[in-house]
Amino acid sequence: QVQLVESGGGLVQAGGSLRLSCVASGGDFRIVAMGWYRQAPGKQRELVANINSGGSTNYADPVKGRFTISRDNAKNTVYLLMDSLKFEDTAVYYCNLHGMVGFRQLVVWGQGTQVSVSS
Repeated sequence: QVQLVESGGGLVQAGGSLRLSCVASGGDFRIVAMGWYRQAPGKQRELVANINSGGSTNYADPVKGRFTISRDNAKNTVYLLMDSLKFEDTAVYYCNLHGMVGFRQLVVWGQGTQVSVSS
C-alpha cells in the first residue's frame, strides 16, 4: 500500500522560511504528479503547488514567487521550500500523489503537517 510521510512543518516568524518534505513508499507504483495542498481553519483545502513527472510545476497565485516545489525522483520525494512566509500561510499542509499501479489510477494523501506563521 502506497503511503506518504510528511515532515518539516513547525512554527516560524513572518518573513521566515520552512522546507516541507514528503516521501512516497510501498508497493510498485509510478508517480504521475505530486503536490502540496493546505487547509486553514474554517476554509476548504486548496492547492498550493504541484509538479509532474516531467518536472513541470504549477503554483497557486498567493504563493507564486515565494514557494518552490521540487522533486527527487530517485527518492520518490517531493519538497516545498517556503520563503517569505506570511501569517495567512498558516495551515495544515498535505502532500498528495497521483500515480498508477499497473493500469489503475492511484490517489494518496499524507497525514498533514502543521505550518504556523506568527505575525
